Amino acid sequence: MPVKSVLGERVGGRPTTYPKIPHQQLDQISPMELQEELWRRMSGLDHVRTGPSVVSLPETRALHLEQEHAFGPGTAFMRDSTEFAHLHGLLDGSLHVSLPESDAAEAVAKGWAEMHPVVHDRGHPPTLVMLYGPRDEAELETVWELVRRSHAYASGQIL
Repeated sequence: MPVKSVLGERVGGRPTTYPKIPHQQLDQISPMELQEELWRRMSGLDHVRTGPSVVSLPETRALHLEQEHAFGPGTAFMRDSTEFAHLHGLLDGSLHVSLPESDAAEAVAKGWAEMHPVVHDRGHPPTLVMLYGPRDEAELETVWELVRRSHAYASGQIL
């Protein structure tokens, strides 16, 4: 399903974020129960193992695609690994995901995401974004759809 069919404008202003590494969301924090529901869904994706992030803080929970199913381009993964998404700790609630460039640009334009600082500072391709943590059930569905797009990108189902 194309993300355009479900991606409306995010209501309200963007949250405050730390503009450097560690790239974190500082306000409008997702309620813990929504973070846990999102993680439950994320960890149930096909051919995924969970574990620590190769790039983020220790409290971050990451999704790693099983190597034999990682058919996406290099830009679908973080730092030469099979990690394609991670959920920051409970005091943050945001996620970093890799998306196809068109999906990443749309998510930013519609207020759901911002580019990771490495896109601007280090010339990383514009596929790595921070998704803001969902504030309610409706936002959870949108963020979940974007995570599913990231999984499809990493799996080579969309390029």
